[in-house]
Amino acid sequence: MNTPNRAPAQPLRVGILGAGMIATVWYGYLPQLHKVRDRVALVGIASRRLAQAHEVAAAYGIEHAVDSLDALLALDIDAVVNLLPGPAHYAASKAILESGRHLVTEKPITSTLAEADELLDLAARAGLHIVAAPADMLAGEWIQARDLVQRGAIGKVAFGRVQSSHAGAAGLAWPVDPSQFYQDGVGALLDLGVYGITQVTGVLGPVRRVMAMSGITAASRIARGGPFDGVEIPVTAPDNNLLLLDFGEGTFVSLDATFNVVGSRAPRLELYGHEGTLLVNRGDTGLPTGLPPVEVYRLNAAPGLAGWISPQDYNIFPVGSDRFAELQRGSLIEHLADCLQLGTEPSASGRHARHVLEVMLAAQQSARDGRAVDVASTF
Repeated sequence: MNTPNRAPAQPLRVGILGAGMIATVWYGYLPQLHKVRDRVALVGIASRRLAQAHEVAAAYGIEHAVDSLDALLALDIDAVVNLLPGPAHYAASKAILESGRHLVTEKPITSTLAEADELLDLAARAGLHIVAAPADMLAGEWIQARDLVQRGAIGKVAFGRVQSSHAGAAGLAWPVDPSQFYQDGVGALLDLGVYGITQVTGVLGPVRRVMAMSGITAASRIARGGPFDGVEIPVTAPDNNLLLLDFGEGTFVSLDATFNVVGSRAPRLELYGHEGTLLVNRGDTGLPTGLPPVEVYRLNAAPGLAGWISPQDYNIFPVGSDRFAELQRGSLIEHLADCLQLGTEPSASGRHARHVLEVMLAAQQSARDGRAVDVASTF
């Protein structure tokens, strides 16, 4: 087996665990990785459906197709990307780290805090990196929003709103069986809330306390469109979640995580401060809105005047680009390569993912108990 850290001039040798939708959909891990083939070498892909692994390997120039994680770990690789369904993340991630490989994992990092702590401890003791989805904080608009808030562009943040919802897989002509998203162990909070919580904590920092309401709005859903059109899906996990996040010092954020937003033009994020307002606009309305990704309303946009501005970067020699826009979820793999080459810690880190998991579990407890629940971790 290779040592975890290769010489910087050599590409990071990667294995992919899972050959399903998230590996191959346009916003997934594989379609854009050809742009960084000098830095990332796709060595193997594993799936219990070996024929599908061979098909994906042929489509993306992957050298080996195998039928198990053990077979993948027998290859000459430095890191593994864990794309298994959420409840299966922990066992596979543990085996990957125990083999001495770096880990890129889909969300959520695990199902319990004890499991997450074990993975983080394994990685720390072995000198390995954990890079965790979602990749939003590698995207230009979220980096800019974080930097503007940290620089005081809107002053003291008082409150905000985050939309982390859509119509659910059953309402989106999903190409694979949408049933799993409505069952215990997944649900709208773990499937969708993870994005908004990652985004707002990436901008504002750790949550200190959570209050939540959760419920099931319908006992079943009917899949609309796609290969499962018309299939009735029993709903056993809450499909409707509203969270109130306390960031301390009087800063509160409301966040929705539901399968009930069939359409919206609301911003992804609204933050209201003493000196202004910050918006991160959505780009998925299908409409030519002309809105910039980030907008700021400043009380002192000019002497004596208030108004909206679109923040611009005037660096004469800009460094890099919006890697998320270039590579989609594949940006997480490049991020790992960057960290190993530069000797830096991941920003899309396992510690951040563990904090987001704690927030989601606290929200579940809050909804059950009808009380506020403290969040202990930071990142």
